[in-house]
Amino acid sequence: MKGIVVLLNSWILLVSATTINSCSENAGAHESFSSSDSLLTEVQSSVVSDQFKNYWYAGKAEINSYKLRQARYGEIHDGTAVLIFVTEDISKSKQVKLDHPENAGNDKLPVLKLNLTKKFVTGIYPYSMMMSAFSPVDIANDPHAVKVTASVQEWCGNTFTQINRRNDDFEMQWFSYFENEGDQKITFTNCYLEDELWNLIRIDPNRLPQGKQLVLPGSLYTRMTHISPKPQPATLSLEKSGDHFRYVIQYDQPDHSLVIEFSKDFPFQITGWSEKFAGFDGKVLETTAALDRSIMSSYWQHHSNADRPLREQLDLPRDWQ
Repeated sequence: MKGIVVLLNSWILLVSATTINSCSENAGAHESFSSSDSLLTEVQSSVVSDQFKNYWYAGKAEINSYKLRQARYGEIHDGTAVLIFVTEDISKSKQVKLDHPENAGNDKLPVLKLNLTKKFVTGIYPYSMMMSAFSPVDIANDPHAVKVTASVQEWCGNTFTQINRRNDDFEMQWFSYFENEGDQKITFTNCYLEDELWNLIRIDPNRLPQGKQLVLPGSLYTRMTHISPKPQPATLSLEKSGDHFRYVIQYDQPDHSLVIEFSKDFPFQITGWSEKFAGFDGKVLETTAALDRSIMSSYWQHHSNADRPLREQLDLPRDWQ
């Protein structure tokens, strides 16, 4: 690819047996595994044992706040977005968070979890959106997310999406208050989930798919457009932009694209993104998000009124996101 040289190299990623608390005193992920053999020289893939272990298994989550400019109803609306990345253990069979991972044996699956939230107001009423993706840390042997959920709340009502990976299939449950969407169950095969690619950037950007691919568009995008969810042909590319990289998902569908920018060095922090698509009026607008603040925090332990000033570290209002 232009501007990027791909070399082959070997490296081992080892994760210690240190327990990390995540939203529960009994939470924790610890596992040992091998990682990719390919290496982008300009992406300093320093996700080696000590770096990865010290960053992701130190008992804290990475919380990033963004200045959001959200396209909706033919206009751009100011808001906030938050990306939270944290490791935890889930059940392989149930695909839910384990209450007692120390007793789960082979049912324990260490994952990197992303919670992506958006808050913005259109006219008189607000939007609250959230997407969660759960990706195995051992992507060399388990490359796809095992679960994705997404919900949208606004004054018209609620919608909810859940995708579970069962062997090689993605099984989607789609719930909506709109008649033409209704409640559906759909199965997809042989595709990537747009929602899982955010985690892949953080675990190992060398493994990002490139070229022509089938991609299931993001769960929040399908809710915003009310387009029936199905895999779409897209061209995926990794481009250098100064001291950052841009991961571009250009769908064949006209005027639909997502560009995620991230730092080239570990921990490959996501510094912003932009998304283009046509609204109900056919007008193409661009949603953008720019990194504002970033902290490492065991936020699940800070849930009292006395902890509200901590939100100032993320440049977020004390009483709402």
